[in-house]
Parts: sequence; C-alpha cells; structure tokens
Amino acid sequence: MKNIFILFLFLITLNVNAVEKETTFNQNLFNKAQSEGKVIIISSWIKYCSSCAGQMKILKEAKNDGKLNDIEFENIEYFSFDVTNKNIADFFNVQYQTTLIIFKDKKEVYRSLGETTKDLLYEAIKSSI
Repeated sequence: MKNIFILFLFLITLNVNAVEKETTFNQNLFNKAQSEGKVIIISSWIKYCSSCAGQMKILKEAKNDGKLNDIEFENIEYFSFDVTNKNIADFFNVQYQTTLIIFKDKKEVYRSLGETTKDLLYEAIKSSI
C-alpha cells in the first residue's frame, strides 16, 4: 500500500508541471514581430524537462494575461522551441534547455539559463520592456 501511495504522489508531481510543449518559433513571425517593434521572448525546452514546462507555463501566462503584476502591456510576442532543433538552436546560439532570450528593437537585450521562478522571469521581462 505504501508503494502505491508513493507512486500516486509521484504521478501527481509529474502532472503539476505538465504543459504541452510545442515549437512555436517561426522565422516569418519572428521577423514580423521585430518589424512591429514588439518585445520578443524566446525560450528553449526539451521533451523530458519539467523545469522547462514550468518556465513555459509562466511565460505563456504572462503573454496571455498581457500584464506582469503592476505593468500592463500588449506589445509582446512569445516563442518557444525544442533545443534539439539544430537550425533554431544555432540561429539563437542556444545549447541548453531553459535558455531565455529577450529581444527589443531588433537587438538581444537579455539572456539567461535556468530561470524558472515566476518572480525572476517577470523581473527579466520588466527589465527589458
């Protein structure tokens, strides 16, 4: 019975960070967002990474809400990609999952690796707006 309970807790833990991971990066949409002067957030992920799922969930919420705590904005575009996609990874010079890149005015203004907490991610975005 104890083993079943432990298995049950393990499965619940996996489900908490369950986020559908898909590559949303598209070169044409990226170029369009840059030409429109949008702040662009790029994150990388890999299939087995629960930290990536947590990071993606927070970033999707920020984009969908259109605000970060006390700052409201509509001028943001968010893309994600599987770090095993060599073409995209090379384009952004990304080697690891949970890499976060922020572009503003067609320039990279922020890059980090492994930031997965809401406060750190929101602070990074706010510093780039």
